[in-house]
Amino acid sequence: MYDRPTTFRKIEQKPDVPVLILGGGVNGVGLFRELALQGVECLLVDKADFVAGASSKASRMIHGGLRYLECREFRLVRESLIERNRLLDNAPHYVTPQKTTIPLFSWLGGAWRSALIFAGFDARPGGRGALLVKLGLSFYDFVTRKSRRTPRHFFTSKKKSLAELPGLNPRIKATATYWDAQISEAERLCIEMLDDACHANDKCLALNYVRPERVEGGTIVLRDEVTGRTATVRPRIVVNATGAWVDKANATLGLKTRFMGGTKGSHLVVDSPELAAALGDRMVYYEHSDGRICIAIPFRGKVLMGSTDIRIEDPDEARCDEAEVAYMLATLRGVFPAIEVRRGQIVCAFCGVRPLPASAKGVTATITRGHSIRVIEPEGDRSFPVFCLIGGKWTTFRAFAEEVADQLLGRLGVERRCSTRDLAIGGGRSFPPGERGRELWLSRLSEEWGVSRERLAVLLARYGTNCVFYVPKDGARADTPLKSLPDYTVAEIERIAAAEHVVHLADLIFRRSTIALRGLATPAALAELAGVIGRVLAWDERRREEEVRRALEETTPPTPSTEAVEGGTQP
Repeated sequence: MYDRPTTFRKIEQKPDVPVLILGGGVNGVGLFRELALQGVECLLVDKADFVAGASSKASRMIHGGLRYLECREFRLVRESLIERNRLLDNAPHYVTPQKTTIPLFSWLGGAWRSALIFAGFDARPGGRGALLVKLGLSFYDFVTRKSRRTPRHFFTSKKKSLAELPGLNPRIKATATYWDAQISEAERLCIEMLDDACHANDKCLALNYVRPERVEGGTIVLRDEVTGRTATVRPRIVVNATGAWVDKANATLGLKTRFMGGTKGSHLVVDSPELAAALGDRMVYYEHSDGRICIAIPFRGKVLMGSTDIRIEDPDEARCDEAEVAYMLATLRGVFPAIEVRRGQIVCAFCGVRPLPASAKGVTATITRGHSIRVIEPEGDRSFPVFCLIGGKWTTFRAFAEEVADQLLGRLGVERRCSTRDLAIGGGRSFPPGERGRELWLSRLSEEWGVSRERLAVLLARYGTNCVFYVPKDGARADTPLKSLPDYTVAEIERIAAAEHVVHLADLIFRRSTIALRGLATPAALAELAGVIGRVLAWDERRREEEVRRALEETTPPTPSTEAVEGGTQP
């Protein structure tokens, strides 16, 4: 069982740490794993839960970044495609190929605007036609020609496209289809990387709900937000991997910076059987009238839609508001005018802030999605440098972590022990390849453990080969489903509560599972879950009721208002 108080005491008793990482999103966790595997002792803390920021509020696309080519970011697209393929290999339990279709409304449109953006002008993109899409997809195929994991792109006629995608706008000229990838359990992949790191190097520690309070000379005082206790650490290097909060975290360290210029992106999860049936197994990647790229992607029987791209000064103020809801529904009507998605079908709305660099550009879509490192060297009483991680995206987290780690290893005088390029993550280790391999794996384990093959199939999809930890060996309690969530069992939830850094009920439903994302966090389900994890974490009745109340507040979608914007450009 994970023991949070004991972990905090270890920090108090051994204040000297080579690397202190602030921020438990995918970039911070990726670096934590990278350093742990090189034998570097490090401490990772996050002021909230792990993966609570942009890393859990993303589109769940693992992609090359087709539209980045317009901004001459060929290196970023190439790196993204290579890392996409590595994730398909290293995390096959969560990252799978995603068939993607682009509706095309012209043959030659958008060339002039794209030329201006390519030349470096701050122009708004839009109206991209078949020619521009063809050039981009050809680059995709060229980059991955020697390590292909997905089929090549192809174009489909208007007649066939309308037959394959019911409800698609009949004004299209054709469609283009290619493959990128989708990540089903983004949050869990981060939790698995934390576990991998701590098992590889038992001197590495990670704690959520711990924030830096102040700097005292060469030390940093950390406060546990759960207990109020403080611990003083003396790091040789500090890494600020707090994403959109980089400048805020620097202020806590006594540093005045203006590195970040984040934009908020909101998404919706809708329960629309008609839209889900129209999409089938493919994502539709489409352009709205204002030039913004949007998506509609199948997700666990529902559809994930997004997203907006709006500048925001304070990431703590980011919310999906009604104007954004109206905007996203309007974008969908532009590509599927025959399919009506009603507000009552929205089961989840979420908003994250992209950790983009500060930029004077007026068009947010043209701000780089690449990553960079800004180093603030020691000064005065502050004896440690601060490495600030700027930008980045889910697809490239490993490459970013590798780049940062190499710089830190040089500073620490430590040789690299291994590469993570071909290293499986968590439940991706020994994952059975292909449908035939999975069938054999499930049959063998079902017989060995006395658990039904159907139940094991659910667990394999949810945890990969780590599902061995979620099935009691006697098989008895594995078949005790929750009343409100019958595809989860008591033993499964108990294991998550005991071993996966759960502090609040919201941690479980948002970041250890997709319960909230799928709209399953009903009052009855939350009460039952609070009862199960409350027994593990020793919550009294009052604490359980408070956790349910807080979780319900977080799962409430935006309500309609008279200020809604029903179309046109983003609010």
